Amino acid sequence: MIDNEIIIQDILETVVQQKGIRLLLLRDDLRHPELPGNKWRKLKYNLLEARKQGHDTLLTFGGAYSNHLAAVAAAGHLYGFNTIGVVRGDELQLAQDDQLNPTLAQAVAHGMTLRYLDRNTYRRKHEAAVQAELLAQTGPAYVVPEGGTNALALRGCAELVTELAAHTAFDALCVACGTGGTLAGLLTGLAGTRQAVGIAALKGGDFLRNDVNALTQQIVGQRYTNWALQTDYHFGGYASFSPPLLAFIREFQQRHGVLLDPLYTSKLLFGVLDLIAKGYFEPGSTVVAVHTGGLQAWAGFRQRYESRSTWWPEIE
Repeated sequence: MIDNEIIIQDILETVVQQKGIRLLLLRDDLRHPELPGNKWRKLKYNLLEARKQGHDTLLTFGGAYSNHLAAVAAAGHLYGFNTIGVVRGDELQLAQDDQLNPTLAQAVAHGMTLRYLDRNTYRRKHEAAVQAELLAQTGPAYVVPEGGTNALALRGCAELVTELAAHTAFDALCVACGTGGTLAGLLTGLAGTRQAVGIAALKGGDFLRNDVNALTQQIVGQRYTNWALQTDYHFGGYASFSPPLLAFIREFQQRHGVLLDPLYTSKLLFGVLDLIAKGYFEPGSTVVAVHTGGLQAWAGFRQRYESRSTWWPEIE
């Protein structure tokens, strides 16, 4: 069901050519309409492990507009798992099915059962006692962490490097960062070679440096030095409305025929182009940015900010 074909698109921009850079966009978003890019990569080996352990149910966590919840629900629908989504904020429990936001409504349409945790308890969702209480209520389930980041997720993300290297030579690999799991997986795939750049989508994303280092230390027993985290391209924070970013998304789509999402990949491409303009990459370098998908977020984003813009993309 997942398309294994690698699709790479040249991004021809004046500043890119002026700086002597080749910029490529890895279209991981095209692998599957509901399980694009890093979400599928993070879930791949977790689904296999759930089957191996004899589970028929997946339980995971996320906010009301979570790409991860949407992906786990889609994976359950496609691969025959029951799914339970634990949503941050018990105030949302009052919503009827016809009042759910687009992300949660789609998750329910894919068979996901929603449960809600108050925000204080949700902050402790990683604790064994909290998970044990949830499983006592729901029955046995394979627990996937919020965002899908664990050792098995890194293994899936690392495969991107092998696939990409088989198709083209490159010097730097760039990705948007939420939890840092995708970047950590790419680092394990790069194994200390080439350069990696993470563009933080969250305001105050400096914590990701420690998180990424902790993940690679845990999985492969070392911290890598061939990477950097850029924290200046959050545009006000996660899921914040920014007219300049919306304008960039519109113009990028007009120039290249590629729609970026408003939370991650738009900040990634804006950041990469700005870094190129500032001479961050060596002339002659081939830089690859990864389009990880996330386009389902547009429906909820538009619902929240409908009145603030006269332009919204058409989502097929």
